[in-house]
Amino acid sequence: MRILALEFSSDRRSVAVAIAGAVRGQAAEAGGRESHPFRLIEIALREAGVTREEIEVLAVGLGPGSYNGIRSAIALAQGWQLARPVRLVGVSSVLCLAAQARASGLTGAVSCVVDAQRREFYLARYQIAADSIRETEALHLAGREEVVARAAAGDVLVGPGEKSGPPGLQQNYPNAAMLAPLAATRTDFVSGEALEPIYLRVATFVKASPPRTIPGI
Repeated sequence: MRILALEFSSDRRSVAVAIAGAVRGQAAEAGGRESHPFRLIEIALREAGVTREEIEVLAVGLGPGSYNGIRSAIALAQGWQLARPVRLVGVSSVLCLAAQARASGLTGAVSCVVDAQRREFYLARYQIAADSIRETEALHLAGREEVVARAAAGDVLVGPGEKSGPPGLQQNYPNAAMLAPLAATRTDFVSGEALEPIYLRVATFVKASPPRTIPGI
């Protein structure tokens, strides 16, 4: 199975191509909105020796993280599926962080931390062993105090956020080179319209008041 993975949930956006679960090509670029996704895709495809037409699955990092970045990756995947008969799968970017932590040799209690703005963080806790990753606390919004308490209790904190992260945070950005192998184990493919960012806040909208009628006008 030939997989093209898109991970745009942080300021360091990346693309990877995996064949039979092994990464054969990858490209990354810092800069967030200033990055060039199609250039990254072409680099990764060329390095893997694969054409666009040979891609069978598109894997998208669903966040949480940069809402604009995740939305652009979803839009790209949706457009690709309209043009080509590919399957789509969404993968949590926080799970990607936990998998990268294990690959780097971290074990024990690991908390994945992503800046959620508004003085909050997305926080999920995992118990990591050499051969397994087990979620022990589901992803949720947390204040800075809760995140700092995790570190004080002995958790290793990993995640993006050079300036906004809590003290002791080990810099780790979700990477398509990890996303692609994770996607290779999945079979829960979805249609393009079913891909949605992981966004824990409830969207609220206030309907505008009807226009006033001013007598005499």
